[in-house]
Amino acid sequence: MKLVPLGDRVVLKQVVAEETTKSGIVLPGAAKEKPQQAEVVAVGPGGMVDGKEVTMFVKVGDTVIYSKYAGTEVKLGDDEYIIVRQNDILAMVQ
Repeated sequence: MKLVPLGDRVVLKQVVAEETTKSGIVLPGAAKEKPQQAEVVAVGPGGMVDGKEVTMFVKVGDTVIYSKYAGTEVKLGDDEYIIVRQNDILAMVQ
């Protein structure tokens, strides 16, 4: 199966959380905070959304930082994805 976003939505796959801190402390699973950095897996077509013209600025393969409480989490097989609107993406990592 494949996720195909509609309108101005973007499908993201989260970057794996760090297992240890910079100082070398190992974090248990419950203590790890989910990273807000993700890779773009699929991009909707944009176009007219809610009466406004939307141009998509992100593309597949980009690494982005998204809003902490944005989006809908979806599990497809063994993989977990987050579907967000383009305006929930705060920055692109270059």
